[in-house]
Amino acid sequence: MAPPTPVLAVRGSQGLCMVNGPPHFTESTVLPRDSGKNCKVYTFSKDGTLFAWGNGEKVNIISVTNESLLHSFDLPKAVCLEFSPRSTVLATWQPYTTSKDGAAGVSNLQLYDVKTGTCLKSFIQKKMQNWCPSWSEDEAICARNVNNEVHFFENNNFNTIVNKLHLQKISDFVLSPGPQPYKVAVYVPGSKGAPSFVRLYQYPNFDGPHAALANKSFFKADKVTMLWNKKASAVLVIASTDVDKTGASYYGEQTLHYIAANGESAAVQLPKSGPIYDVVWSSNSAEFCAVYGFMPAKATIFNLKCDPVFDFGTGPRNAAYYSPHGHILVLAGFGNLRGQMEVWDVKNYKLISKPVAPDSTYFAWCPDGEHILTATCAPRLRVNNGYKVWHYSGSVLHRCDVPSEAELWQVSWQPFPDGVFPAKAVTHRAPPRGEPEAAVAYRPPALRNKPPTSSRLHEEEPPQNMKPQPGNDKPLSKTALKNQRKHEAKRAAKQEARSDRSVDLAPAPPQSPARGTVSPPTSGDPEVDKKIKNLRKKLKAIEQLKEQAAAGKQLEKNQLEKIQKEKGLLRELGDLELGV
Repeated sequence: MAPPTPVLAVRGSQGLCMVNGPPHFTESTVLPRDSGKNCKVYTFSKDGTLFAWGNGEKVNIISVTNESLLHSFDLPKAVCLEFSPRSTVLATWQPYTTSKDGAAGVSNLQLYDVKTGTCLKSFIQKKMQNWCPSWSEDEAICARNVNNEVHFFENNNFNTIVNKLHLQKISDFVLSPGPQPYKVAVYVPGSKGAPSFVRLYQYPNFDGPHAALANKSFFKADKVTMLWNKKASAVLVIASTDVDKTGASYYGEQTLHYIAANGESAAVQLPKSGPIYDVVWSSNSAEFCAVYGFMPAKATIFNLKCDPVFDFGTGPRNAAYYSPHGHILVLAGFGNLRGQMEVWDVKNYKLISKPVAPDSTYFAWCPDGEHILTATCAPRLRVNNGYKVWHYSGSVLHRCDVPSEAELWQVSWQPFPDGVFPAKAVTHRAPPRGEPEAAVAYRPPALRNKPPTSSRLHEEEPPQNMKPQPGNDKPLSKTALKNQRKHEAKRAAKQEARSDRSVDLAPAPPQSPARGTVSPPTSGDPEVDKKIKNLRKKLKAIEQLKEQAAAGKQLEKNQLEKIQKEKGLLRELGDLELGV
């Protein structure tokens, strides 16, 4: 049986509709087009079988498989929607308001039973940030952050708080994915000189000094982002400050920390200083990719020991996206960068393609692991709105440009459970012919005949495999490699100086450095013999430079110019030796 075709949900000033995915890209009949301009929000269920949207009057739920309307709720101000993992509950949020006389506002967070359409519970949730309750994958527990505590409910019974996790002032928490045992990571910001910390607990063991599975404390953290891996064995914590007191970065300061459920923790050492733009786990839960450093940014894959596995070098990028199967990684530069993408086969560490999607504000992998979606949406950008569907090899399969008087607000793939789409072998196909070539950067006339490296603003670092090679216990770090090059250069310089002294002190050798040229007897003219000696000295130095270049040493500009003079020196030496 062939796997299904994911659809695209498209929302904008022209209304809401669905579009069939590759290879057809025709408007889908699952959802009749809603042409109203007041569609504020939509969402798919986690398995993609249900779809809910708010059109400014009602919140509707339809079955994607049966194309039938299930429920309609009178929630004209709803701006946030979310399904529980098993699609049994729909959570809705409306902006919190109070009455004119200052009385407490009404509940603005509703939880609806998707099967019956009844309201299970209503809460007051003032802030939009972290508004939605968090469920475990099997919906056995549900948690909310209330007054610096985490309240736990069981089996979608929201009338009874079964457990509470109370620390000093819990600012944020994240439930682990996957089945039992359930784990929760909590963040407590520092105060009065005390550090901030993140702790891991296993539900429901919250009491006692040794209840925590792991603990990691750190300074310089106004806020954190906590990322569980798929197997719930470890958490990555990006700690951020709003202001960099050193003045080095507009983005504040960021640090990256690793916390394992077995109690191990570490600060991830990033070789390049600067902001941390993105960190993502691979679906295999055994490695993660970080994009960091002042532009051009570095991207590195780390293992669970926080050791670098592969370094992608530097480039204009600020985001990373693993494919659903984890076998392809896209490094991209969106936002204030020009949309360059690098598509990598991370099993063999080979570059597949380098497409460019200018002005993109959104990126998403298709659940099939073969296609990607890029879009330019308002209000981030209000011109050139539209979206493209690509094959990961770099070819554009479908493009939709929104008219200049209209706007695109949101576009996304229909999700599917893991395992629906089998993983396919990576193909390194080139994009089809006929696509415009990438624009060549302008170079002033004075630089056009010189090596390209002489006009680069930044020195770019190439990709480098950091895995230990056979016979080596540990790969060399960036500093060790740099020091090794310095030592090699010093040795070569000493050798060259030693050879120069020997040429000055010793009589002329019987054979010239020029290959196959035998030194003739002296001419008898001291001035001519002196010129011949100097030419031989220069040719010997050129030979040494050529040997260094063959060994992999990067030569300076003046050294390259010396090598280019070799033919002229040989000609002059031959003329002097023949007595011309």
